[in-house]
Amino acid sequence: MDFEFAVEHQSFRQEFRDWLATNLSPALCLDDASDDRVASDRETFERRCVWQKTMHAAGWVGITWPKEYGGRDAGLIERVIWDEEYTAARAPVLPGNMGLSLVGPTIIHWGTPEQKRRHLPAILNADEIWCQGFSEPGAGSDLASLRTRAVDQGDHYVVNGQKVWTSGAHFAHWIILLVRTNPDVPKHQGISCLLVPMTTPGVSVRPLVLMTGHHHFNEVFFTDVVVPKANLLGPVNQGWKVSTTTLMYERHSAGGRSHTAQIARLIALAKQVPIDGRPAWDHPAIRQRLAQLAIESEALKYTRLRSLTRQLRGEAPGPEGSVRPCRTHRAGSTGCSPLGNTRSRPERARFSATSSASAYSVCRAADARAPRRAQAGSESRKRSSTRSKASG
Repeated sequence: MDFEFAVEHQSFRQEFRDWLATNLSPALCLDDASDDRVASDRETFERRCVWQKTMHAAGWVGITWPKEYGGRDAGLIERVIWDEEYTAARAPVLPGNMGLSLVGPTIIHWGTPEQKRRHLPAILNADEIWCQGFSEPGAGSDLASLRTRAVDQGDHYVVNGQKVWTSGAHFAHWIILLVRTNPDVPKHQGISCLLVPMTTPGVSVRPLVLMTGHHHFNEVFFTDVVVPKANLLGPVNQGWKVSTTTLMYERHSAGGRSHTAQIARLIALAKQVPIDGRPAWDHPAIRQRLAQLAIESEALKYTRLRSLTRQLRGEAPGPEGSVRPCRTHRAGSTGCSPLGNTRSRPERARFSATSSASAYSVCRAADARAPRRAQAGSESRKRSSTRSKASG
């Protein structure tokens, strides 16, 4: 395979790289943007919205969208380059990412002219932030079993039900919502898709806070929510087809955040942090696990390229679209366990990271205090060992 980029693609890369170097504030940069893909607080969210507006004004948002809808009509290769450079710059996930990657393209495909005029410019400029109301407590992997009901009341629907694991709902202005409009037909045939303002009376958001204290998931409840029929996306009872479009855009997203730069920083950290009186890097077991992590990352890169090749050839999607998000999530996770080699390969990748310094050091490798913390821990262990010997 030829992994070299054409001259025009190299020019595109350099143009975007230079623009990021000039315009991206270090205050916005993150060691692991995917770990903080939903802002941790309102102030951070607002700063990222300003950043998206800056990018949009310069023509760097929604680059694969058609020009008539505000995009650059760029191809898949440009999108891959965009992702690579944006990730390498340690830039934050855009607050409008859901709208840019999934909702906007779905509206372009299924939306009425009025829906396109209303939503697409606002999505590009971060004036509308979207969340996705698909999963329910009893309808996750079996999405077609969803039970949120929308009852036809003439010129509007009345919606009652619940959605769960809704990322960013506490910041979102709108939700793309799957509802059951006909309970008397096979489950895939009675679903419709609605575009609903989050400020509509009867919509309430309840946070789902992670063990780390971070809040990006939510439950969303709908109690007698009135939705005009003008907000129906696609034909009534054809919401399964609409949602398939959305999910295909999710699966076909050309990018995939590479962990190469993170691993390089992790290795550099391992050479600084002392464990038992010597750098973590000097411990063979830690080096081996870091090497395994690097191998996993490289395998992910080629899996992504294989998926891209299918798209460029116009072929049907393969298993890479499902494998890539799973492995990316696992490779980017951290966890600590003494079981090491008894774990699965992705779990070993996680353990290799935490073996080097601690979960905190991995997640915040840029924190200059991390080496001092590790040194303090090592000194504490030495003092404890000395006391034990003396008492024995």
